[in-house]
Parts: sequence; C-alpha cells; structure tokens
Amino acid sequence: MTIREFQQLIERIYYAKDSGRGREATFMWLVEEIGELSRALRRKSKRELEGEFADCAAWLSTLASIAGLDLEAEVQDKYGAGCPKCRQAPCE
Repeated sequence: MTIREFQQLIERIYYAKDSGRGREATFMWLVEEIGELSRALRRKSKRELEGEFADCAAWLSTLASIAGLDLEAEVQDKYGAGCPKCRQAPCE
C-alpha cells in the first residue's frame, strides 16, 4: 500500500468524524498517540510498538487530509532526493 492509498483508506474510514472534530482536536489525538508510542518504546514491546506506529501513521494521515495535503506528495517533495539540506542519502 502506498502512502496515498493509506491516506485515502483512512479518509474513507475516519474523515467525516475527524474533520468534524477539527485540526486542533485531531492534532491533540495525534499527540496522545505519540505518547502511547513513547510508552511502548520504553516497554520494548514489539507487539505494542506495531500497533502504536500504525496508530500514529493513521492520525498523521488524517491530519494531513484535514489540512488538504497529499501526504505522499509532501514526503516525496521534501525527502525524495535525500536529505532536504544536502540532498544526500545518507545525510552528510
């Protein structure tokens, strides 16, 4: 699944509810999920990490949709040629 396909899937599932909540409240949900990811990292639980990484990706994706952005295009534009500053991979 591409980033764009994932974003479209998350839009089909959650966009109506998330857009109704608005940017700020949706951002707060993303931050809460990042906190849960932090706890999973401290616990070193692979099972927890898998779920929390997926949740963070979903919340980031829905936030991009609310902002009217194509997350895949933005990632490609900024990182497609390597490091945004030096254009190398790995960064120099």
